[in-house]
Amino acid sequence: MRLLRYTAPGFSRRLAKYCRNTRGTPEFRDQVARILQAIEIDGDKAVSEYTSRFDNVRLSPKQFRIETGEIRNAGKNLSKAQKRAVKIAIHCVEEFHRRSLPISWKAKNPHRAMVGERFHPLERVGIYVPGGKVPLVSTVVMTAALARLAKVPEIAVFTPPGPDGALNPGLLAALNYCGIEEVYRIGGIQAIGAMAYGTATIPSVCKIFGPGNAYVTEAKRQVFGIAGVDLLPGPSEVMIVADKSAKPALVAADLLAQAEHGLGGRLFLASTEENFFREVEIEIKLQLADLSRASLIRSILKSDFLAILVDDLDQARSLAETIAPEHLELHIEKRLLNSFSKKVRNVGAIFLGDHTPTVLGDFTAGPSHTLPTGGTGKFFSGLSITDFFRRSSLVQYGPRSLVRARPVVKAFSELEKLDAHGRSLQIRFDK
Repeated sequence: MRLLRYTAPGFSRRLAKYCRNTRGTPEFRDQVARILQAIEIDGDKAVSEYTSRFDNVRLSPKQFRIETGEIRNAGKNLSKAQKRAVKIAIHCVEEFHRRSLPISWKAKNPHRAMVGERFHPLERVGIYVPGGKVPLVSTVVMTAALARLAKVPEIAVFTPPGPDGALNPGLLAALNYCGIEEVYRIGGIQAIGAMAYGTATIPSVCKIFGPGNAYVTEAKRQVFGIAGVDLLPGPSEVMIVADKSAKPALVAADLLAQAEHGLGGRLFLASTEENFFREVEIEIKLQLADLSRASLIRSILKSDFLAILVDDLDQARSLAETIAPEHLELHIEKRLLNSFSKKVRNVGAIFLGDHTPTVLGDFTAGPSHTLPTGGTGKFFSGLSITDFFRRSSLVQYGPRSLVRARPVVKAFSELEKLDAHGRSLQIRFDK
């Protein structure tokens, strides 16, 4: 376990260097750019070539899209418990986000003119769902369910194929329960490029949603402006804050759960108790013994786990603001949960108390698990239903309200030396 003391000389510099390691090198960014350029120029041909190279699956353009019947029949491969779990998760997510559905409105401004806002769902969106070795069925729920709730007319989902070219039945079943019929077995950079630029067989989208690995995240960053993007959610992160009341077994289990996501993420444990780190380390070794992905988890704990000893919870709060983690778990005294959480702003999602592990947010609590990572929580928020809408403002003046606005427009046109602006209003009084 790599342990740093918050008050140690050079701590801020070492922390910044550690967090910066999540960002790609210039060579990495250039590699992504070359693949995107190939997709833009060669379309379906490039998509096929890169799918063969990265996923070891040869697909013709006619094989990109999954047959509707396969999607509709996928639920047959799930147990009753699995079907019920997916449907309950969809219900929880929809009920949470239904509260945030935007409402169009009109009102009078100080000039007594009509102003307002009108909201429309986006016409066509693309959703990326990580797949491959770990098909993230929950990501379907956390993205596609929102798009359907927003009544987006066209929803296209992209996910990497397995070695045989097939998609996970659970993932397809979740798509079916969310009412999705347009699904492509395409992953990685080539999926982001196809969504942004379009190909002969794949129409481009207005906006791209969904988490992914470092390559997917960088691809989204590079196509922004050609298509919109939700945020830049990369590999999973968790920060746990623990005081003397925390239980080592629970903290260890939650760290292991997030490490299971794989390479690229970050694990942080901040505690006021120096002995607590040793207790957690012992628990990690005990619990690792019977985990199926133990080898992967060990490598993550070795390279991407940072333990930090703080003097008090104020230092822990300041640390959370600096790191801006995707998930923040608070294993502190119950009476302190509310006051601590109110003071933290730069966090994707906050999980309060030792009965609230991050996995609840991953699968079923309600808020989308598509959250900002890599420090982007300082300016991004987690995925919301409003991200699937675009807003138009409304303005309507009449003769009387125009009189009230006249001196303001005249003054600004003079200040900015834009006489045509002033005339465009004045001419309505000269007729």
